[in-house]
Amino acid sequence: MSPVGINTTPLLVELSAQELRRRMAEALAIYVEAMDYPKGTEFHRAPMWTEHTHRPGWRAVAAVLPDDADDPGSGEGTMVGIAYGYRGAPHQWWHQQVREGMHRSGADERRIHEVLGDYFELTELHVARAAQGHRTGEALLRRLLEDRQESHVLLSTPEVDDEDNRAWRLYRRLGFTDVVRHFTFTGDSRPFAVLGRLLPLAAEGTENAHSPSR
Repeated sequence: MSPVGINTTPLLVELSAQELRRRMAEALAIYVEAMDYPKGTEFHRAPMWTEHTHRPGWRAVAAVLPDDADDPGSGEGTMVGIAYGYRGAPHQWWHQQVREGMHRSGADERRIHEVLGDYFELTELHVARAAQGHRTGEALLRRLLEDRQESHVLLSTPEVDDEDNRAWRLYRRLGFTDVVRHFTFTGDSRPFAVLGRLLPLAAEGTENAHSPSR
């Protein structure tokens, strides 16, 4: 259950594949809440998230609120945010879906290769509703993208009216621009946007909106 009345900035901790598997229930509860998926979705997603931990370049970061008895540096406590991703590759389902979406939107092969040739896929980035308001999502994203060797980062996020939610405001503030809009992924009826930008991210407060869509 998400904590209520959070007034403390969460700590960021790197998660190994083993640690994510151990805390999968916590992470998926945050995911299901953030994405407004029906309860039970987590049982179908757990094997997929576990498989992702074996992909090249995989990395995960969690935001946690240490319990009073915890060593703040231990990484234990209540998880209130999760982010992970890995290096994109042509055999991956998401890569193939985005390629198809770019084709449908009129992109040529040169453009598709420019975007999909060398990227980090920001697969998941979610913060529990009760923990929002501390720029935790931005902190997770920045930590996850530190020292990445890929030339840019791509992500997908549900379309919302006027781009009016925390996720969209975060991505626009950090310079993400459109790759594909109003795309329906296989298995999800909602329209999604695929966004991207070049790496690395600039230091906080000096962000420049470079993107693979430009």
